[in-house]
Amino acid sequence: MSRLPIRVRLTLGFAVAMAFVLAAVGLFVYQRVGSELLGTVDQTLVAQAAEELDAHKIDADTGGGTTLAQRFDSTGRLTSSRPGDLAPLVGRATLGGAAPGGRLWLNEHVSQRPGSWRVLVQRADNGGDYVVVARSLEPRAESLDHLSHQLILFLPLALLAACLGGYLLAAGALRPVELLRRRAEAVTPGEPSSLPVPPARDEVARLATTLNDMLARLTEAFEHERRFVADASHELRTPLALLRTELDLALRRPRSREELEGALRSAAEETERLSRLADDLLLIARADRGTLPVHREPVDVDELLEDVRTRFGSRTAALGREMRVEPSGLHVEADSLRVGQALVNLVDNALTHGRGAVVLSAAAAGETVELHVRDSGDGFPDGFAARAFDRFSRADEARGRGGTGLGLSIVELVAKAHGGTAGLRNLPQSGADVWLSLPGDGTRQQRDPTPSPQGIREGAGPGWPRPA
Repeated sequence: MSRLPIRVRLTLGFAVAMAFVLAAVGLFVYQRVGSELLGTVDQTLVAQAAEELDAHKIDADTGGGTTLAQRFDSTGRLTSSRPGDLAPLVGRATLGGAAPGGRLWLNEHVSQRPGSWRVLVQRADNGGDYVVVARSLEPRAESLDHLSHQLILFLPLALLAACLGGYLLAAGALRPVELLRRRAEAVTPGEPSSLPVPPARDEVARLATTLNDMLARLTEAFEHERRFVADASHELRTPLALLRTELDLALRRPRSREELEGALRSAAEETERLSRLADDLLLIARADRGTLPVHREPVDVDELLEDVRTRFGSRTAALGREMRVEPSGLHVEADSLRVGQALVNLVDNALTHGRGAVVLSAAAAGETVELHVRDSGDGFPDGFAARAFDRFSRADEARGRGGTGLGLSIVELVAKAHGGTAGLRNLPQSGADVWLSLPGDGTRQQRDPTPSPQGIREGAGPGWPRPA
């Protein structure tokens, strides 16, 4: 059954339902007509019995009409009959069942008379004589037989017509679905298109609208993946080209020890950049599959920030910059390695694109803890906040300062993996503030009196550039 087309299944179901309905209607009509015909016979008999009681005697008639009549005295003796040679229609025991002024109805077979007869026994009001009248039910039986033949002929034709109409109706209702199927079959990633939406506001129209929304999302996802692959290829091409150039130059002619060491250092830097880019791409790919592992454990926020500051100690000194941690006394339930990776990206960006001191701090915001990295540079350019967390997005594409545009993307992925968000803003005076919020465990010894800033685009998607 499940392998049949939908229109056939709908037609079969409709046919079964109509068969039950038509059978019920036919039975009801048959019984109703039979009841009405019997009622007509009963009314005739009641009128005939009243006439016979008033006449005090039944005139003998040897005819064989459809109505028979007999009169009995109070003892049950037959006194008159029509026709005269008719045997008693009922016995004395049956007569005794009729109360004065009451009626007794019977369906009997009359001797020497064909078919079934409707018999009425009625006694006079004073408890005297009995009148028994009978009328043949043969005309009623003939009428019902004719009706049954008509129903047997009509009902199957009506069922056939109903099935045909049901099939055409189902085919018409499913025609928009078939059109949607054909159009959907022609949709390809390279040639996205929309499906036709029927003018009627029905389930098919809502299905077409839902499918169009799905196609739009898929088109956006395909385009996003296409851009991602193109950007990743471009990012991989640059360090590979530089690495090859350095090695070619080093091998072109004999070089001094210092020149070879410089070439190897440059090659090592490009190799490190490739390694970090590959790690970032792998992390993003795992996050897209929903498999980014997070091992939660109690983490002292101050110790985490201090560890990050220590890791950048030599670079900060080389740049002549200052980096400090503002104690908060807060704790979070988080993966220290993942959160540390996100903070490293933020600090790397601040050192590369910002100026002045880099401040690492934490602030409690309701049930979350926000980890902030602030600098005193020029901040973010106008319009960058809307795409800051997009992958391979850079604040200034023309700078060429070595970033891959995956830094903030990694930050947001880490935040979302913990059930948090990421945000950024420009500080009122100068500089930028970027943070990620993580669920806190409620343990805090000191609360930052400065109101927690609200992100321009909290929880949006990936990247302020960080150098590879």
